[in-house]
Amino acid sequence: MRTPDRDRCRPGIALCGLALVSLVALALVIPVQGHSVEYRVLPNGTAYEGTVVLENSSGYQVYETGPLGERISVKVTNITLQGDCDPCRFNQTGEGAISFPKGNYILSYQAPVKENHITATYTDPYNVSVILPKGLDVRNPFLGVVSPGGNIEAVNNSSVTINWTGARSMELRFYDEQRESLLYMFGNFWIIIAIVLLTPYLLTMRRRGK
Repeated sequence: MRTPDRDRCRPGIALCGLALVSLVALALVIPVQGHSVEYRVLPNGTAYEGTVVLENSSGYQVYETGPLGERISVKVTNITLQGDCDPCRFNQTGEGAISFPKGNYILSYQAPVKENHITATYTDPYNVSVILPKGLDVRNPFLGVVSPGGNIEAVNNSSVTINWTGARSMELRFYDEQRESLLYMFGNFWIIIAIVLLTPYLLTMRRRGK
C-alpha cells in the first residue's frame, strides 16, 4: 500500500522545525559580535573613559538618552584612535561625532558623568560593560539603577562590573559609600521613631489583655 504524500511530508516538516528551533537557540546563546563598548568610571565618579571596538566602521557618535528618550550628543575629550594605521587620523565633526577612514578600530575618549548617572543609545546592538571602581556601587535597589538586561558582577570587592549583551540603550545610576551610609542612618532613625510611637499602643493592648 502506498503511503499518502502528506504522511511522507511529515518527517521533512519535523526536521525543518527542529532546525528552526536550533537556529533560534543559537541566536539566544551566541552574543552579538563586532561592536562593543566599555565605560570605566573614574574614582571620583565625575567622568568615565570610554573604549569602543568598531568593525568596518567610518564613524562613531556618542549619545546619551534625554528625558523623553531622545538622543543627545555628548561632549567628549582626549580622543585616541588605534588600528592598522600609524598615526590613525580622525575628524571630530561635532561634540560627540568622530569620523575616520572605513576600517577596524579601537576608539577611546573621555566624557563627563552628571549626578552619578550614565545613559547611552546605540544605532546598532552593542555589548556594553560599565566598570565602577571601589567605593562606587549599584547593588542597593534603593540607591542604584540598572536598566533591564544588565548583569551585575562584583570583582573581589575591588570593583563592580555591569554587562549588557546586544543592547541598543542602557542606563545606570551609581552611588558612593557616603550616600549608602546616609540611607542606613535614615532608615535606623525611622525605625527608632516607629518603636517610640508603637510602644505606648503595645503596652495599652497588653494591659487590656490581662
